[in-house]
Amino acid sequence: MFIAAAFVAATIIISVFLPRKEAVSLNFTEGEPWRHEQLTSAFSFAVYKSEKALQEERAAVVSAQRPYYTLDINQGSEAQSAFEAAYKQELYLLVSPILSRQVSKRLTELYSHGIISSNDLSRLQADSISNIMLIKQNVATPRPIDELYTVQQAYEYIMSTDTTLWGRHALQSCNLNDYIQPNLHYDEAKSEAALNEALETISLTSKVIQKDQKIIGAGDMVDEDHYQTLLSYQQELNKRVDERGIQMTFIGQVLLIVLLIGGYVMYLVNYRRNYLMERNKLLFLLTQLTIFPVITSWILDNGGALMIIPLAMAPVMINIFLDSRTAFITHTFITLIISLIVPDPFIFVLLQLIAGIAAIYSLTELTERVQIFRVALVVAACYCLVFFGYELITKSTFAMFNKRMYIHFLLNGVLLLFTYPLMLLYEKFFRFTSDVTLMELSNFNIKLLRQLSEAAPGTFQHSIQVSNLAAAAAQKVGASSLLVRTGAMYHDIGKMENPVFFTENQGNTNPHACLPYEQSARIIINHVTDGLRMAEKHALPAAIKDFIATHHGCSKAKYFYISYKNEHPNEEVDESIFTYPGPEPFSMETAILMMADAVEAASRSLPEYTEESIGNLVDRVVDGQVAEGHFKECPITFKDITDIKNVFKEKLRTVYHTRISYPELKR
Repeated sequence: MFIAAAFVAATIIISVFLPRKEAVSLNFTEGEPWRHEQLTSAFSFAVYKSEKALQEERAAVVSAQRPYYTLDINQGSEAQSAFEAAYKQELYLLVSPILSRQVSKRLTELYSHGIISSNDLSRLQADSISNIMLIKQNVATPRPIDELYTVQQAYEYIMSTDTTLWGRHALQSCNLNDYIQPNLHYDEAKSEAALNEALETISLTSKVIQKDQKIIGAGDMVDEDHYQTLLSYQQELNKRVDERGIQMTFIGQVLLIVLLIGGYVMYLVNYRRNYLMERNKLLFLLTQLTIFPVITSWILDNGGALMIIPLAMAPVMINIFLDSRTAFITHTFITLIISLIVPDPFIFVLLQLIAGIAAIYSLTELTERVQIFRVALVVAACYCLVFFGYELITKSTFAMFNKRMYIHFLLNGVLLLFTYPLMLLYEKFFRFTSDVTLMELSNFNIKLLRQLSEAAPGTFQHSIQVSNLAAAAAQKVGASSLLVRTGAMYHDIGKMENPVFFTENQGNTNPHACLPYEQSARIIINHVTDGLRMAEKHALPAAIKDFIATHHGCSKAKYFYISYKNEHPNEEVDESIFTYPGPEPFSMETAILMMADAVEAASRSLPEYTEESIGNLVDRVVDGQVAEGHFKECPITFKDITDIKNVFKEKLRTVYHTRISYPELKR
């Protein structure tokens, strides 16, 4: 029920978030060939001009537009009246009546023609405007700016009056600057209205395509004209999509998503059924399958760049926590789901699949942070190379290459670096253990391991020997050597509670000598529960706790069990007192540790270390564990067990090899 509900929820989430604003997508790119059959218009439609063309037309209209200036006639009358009044009061002593009339006449001419300020004239010249619209008595007529007077030019015009009879000083004494002021004023409202009216006359369309007219042929290059035609046709198609069409689009998307997720379920059922049984792994996979289509939909809805999204993060994460095969299959289905909404599905799928393969192959085992940088570099390089090859095929000149895409690929690589911090969040949320965490835990400077080496040095040395044996065996049979090595370092941490009760930490005294067998067995068995309590206190991962719990399985503390039975032959023995709590090993790694732990401990009791004695010891211990059924829950074969025993024998012979005796010097 949980599995079905999880997949249904993933399907609903993806379906709801997929964009449905455009029901029709013709999949075309400017500068590339049309990859479909000949396209014929199903109806008549207008082809809209590109934004670039409209901007050019608007710029031409703006540059051709003539600003409006209002001529203030009253201002001229006031200036003329002021001059005449000044003449009557004081200037008649300096200026003759004839000259006064000439000045008054020229003032009338100037104000009637129009005087403009120097600043306005400079601005018109800077904007390359050669004519203005002059409004005089509500009538607008064009006027070249060359025919306008500035204050300075008006002054010079009056000063050019014939002063042969009276002298130039007579005009200078008139203080003409007091009567010359600009009477041409910029009319912003009329200028803006005229400009807007001119802009409104610009047609948004360039031509009309008739019904059944050919739009583009198969293999034709999508040039600027074809691009605008196809874009207009697609817009017209989307305008004609009614509510029923949107519903059909939604149904089609849901159908395809159901089929894709169904295919993914079939992969898990046939090849990774154990992932379906473990909730944390199933939720992790469905999170990857869901979150990237949702993020992509949101970015596309908000006009973001598609290729910046680090989709290769999904296969990297799955490869780190699960396996490479599942990583590639999951990445493939994520890519196919997203391809339902991207503009050009072919190049998108091509880029993502190759980038995903490169990411998986470049990260077989994550043990160092620098490996993430290498993955990001490889993925970004693959994006660039694949897209470059694609453009060589589809573009005719280098000038047509989309250079912005390469910047997006580099940003994609940068965002892929966030895999490392996100990996730590995934570990905590889904209770995973990465190789990086295992490497950190296997460091002898970890506080818990330092305490073990100080409180129980014999146990610490035993753990090191067990880790070496188990790691070599795991590598031989294809198990995780790093996991079993780290688990071996912590499997006996519970012995720190009572270190002297374990033979590897004892000196000349044995505290069990004065204890009943039941109590001794309880102290020995409790090192498992004590170890789990310590692991919980120090927040060790669940994978490490599994080794602590299973390294004795449900076996018995045989020394005390057999000793008790020998002393009480006629009594019914409560075997639970002498039995470890378990569970039994359930993975190859936990089974290997159980074998290595028992073999290493037993090897310390051999009276002599010969090839035969070591071989017999390994066979007896491991075969005894097999006979007692400790490995029934493990995915381990008899061949694996044989290979493991051979590794143990070889390693123990190396550890306990006989040294040659050095001769003494004879004197």
